[in-house]
Amino acid sequence: MIVDSAEVDPSAVIGEGSSIWQLAQVRENAEIGPGCIIGRGAYIGTGVHLGAHCKVQNHALVYEPAHLEDGVFVGPAVVLTNDQFPRAINPDGSRKSGADWDPVGVTLREGCAIGARAVCVAPVTVGRWATVAAGAVVTKDVPDHALVAGVPARRIGWVGRAGVPLQPHETNPSTWTCPRTGEQYVAIDGVLQVADPEET
Repeated sequence: MIVDSAEVDPSAVIGEGSSIWQLAQVRENAEIGPGCIIGRGAYIGTGVHLGAHCKVQNHALVYEPAHLEDGVFVGPAVVLTNDQFPRAINPDGSRKSGADWDPVGVTLREGCAIGARAVCVAPVTVGRWATVAAGAVVTKDVPDHALVAGVPARRIGWVGRAGVPLQPHETNPSTWTCPRTGEQYVAIDGVLQVADPEET
């Protein structure tokens, strides 16, 4: 469903079952996967790719060439930048054009969530099932399952696939448990992953 006040370029590909709400803009050659929701006033840049079942909330700005995998949540007023060295003019005073800069993108991996008003400064990658807290500024890559917060964002914990902060095991500091699902996770060389059920 695309509401009348949304602006969707004819070259954009919109997946089955996706919704694009009031005053949203989807630019040329953008790809919106099936089952996505693009909220009121959101901006999806030229050639941006969204996988299946992504949610881009109201007034979020997803600048090209961002790439979002399946199941990504982008909160209200989030900004995914695309210019490492922004300027409106060149040193000679002439106005910059598209040929005067090289866009760089943000990559959001499967299932991750970016909280309201957070900023991801390209080029960064937010790992699978990670969570960026509201208002954070991400300037470095975020590992899978990391919970990051602050300016600049730093890891303050781990989260499971349910999005809930994980609880450390009482006797094994490398093992973590999701309090909602009971799913077990293990840290190996600083990387968190779902534990093999036979090993827990």
